[in-house]
Amino acid sequence: MKTEVVAAIAQRRIEQRSETAATDGAVELLQKGEAVALPTETVYGLAADALNPIAVAKIFEAKGRPRFDPLIVHLQDRDWLGRVAAVRDKDRQLIGKLINCFWPGPLTMVLPKREIIPDIVTAGLETVAVRVSSHPMFAQIINAFGRPLAAPSANRFGRVSPTSAQHVRDELDGRIPLIVDAGPTAHGIESTIAAVQDGKIHILRRGPVTTEQLSKFGKIEIMGPIERVSSPGQLPTHYAPRTPLRLIEDAGAFSPEENQRIGLLAWNSPKSEKHFAMVRCLSERQDFREAAANLFCYLRQLDQSGLDLIVAERVPLRGLGAAITDRLQRAAHGPLDTRDRLE
Repeated sequence: MKTEVVAAIAQRRIEQRSETAATDGAVELLQKGEAVALPTETVYGLAADALNPIAVAKIFEAKGRPRFDPLIVHLQDRDWLGRVAAVRDKDRQLIGKLINCFWPGPLTMVLPKREIIPDIVTAGLETVAVRVSSHPMFAQIINAFGRPLAAPSANRFGRVSPTSAQHVRDELDGRIPLIVDAGPTAHGIESTIAAVQDGKIHILRRGPVTTEQLSKFGKIEIMGPIERVSSPGQLPTHYAPRTPLRLIEDAGAFSPEENQRIGLLAWNSPKSEKHFAMVRCLSERQDFREAAANLFCYLRQLDQSGLDLIVAERVPLRGLGAAITDRLQRAAHGPLDTRDRLE
């Protein structure tokens, strides 16, 4: 299969297709039951008709994703919510407040599913994860298509999530027919996933909508390690580069083994770079939003540089830093390594 990359940005080279042509091409393929890569405000997603089990199966096939890992369903707008999910009366008011505040945007809600959603989408679970994307190109395509789209990140399963069309091409070239290129994504990490039950907001995956923001609406419970996946984004190992990744407390106290080529993903501007073959600083200003937007892009750059090891410096756990740390911990297959902590 040949993968076509279609630009959806008007100021791109004149020979590339317009935004309208990109929309038309994507919708035509979606109507044929194909999976196509689309930009969202979080990361690029691999989208297919959420109501067509055969189309959804192509997402799993292209990504090499196990069938026990459910998908997020993207809706055109909140009017679709009642058609795909059932909202309990006791939770309706709180869910309504969250939707009013955060939709369209990077908040995914896990709710009891209706029969219209195929079991392959939810991995056989009785719940479905839903959100409304705020990305204008995604909104244009889903509105033209007229049906919900299942759309996990457009990468091979378990790998670093894509924040540009080139990242998608690096991962899925030849596996999907179309990538719609709308430039780099805004947030750079996947949506926050939450479930509401008995007046509590259960955070199942941290993301751009922070715990502090959600706590204004109700009591928060952050879900810990799980024995069985109950929503997308809960696997303990994910977002991983091919190069081994290790979390450290402070790059200034890190001592590499002899003859190792080490890359540093820094939070603090390093005082010395002598130990490192390559350094990428998430944000010179230590701005969480900038750091989140750079996270997966910089991980990819380090991963493609022939290193023996990537070390990533601790990010403070407040605000969006908690979501960044969550991604790094899963990419490193374990908790923060504090052996290099300065006393």
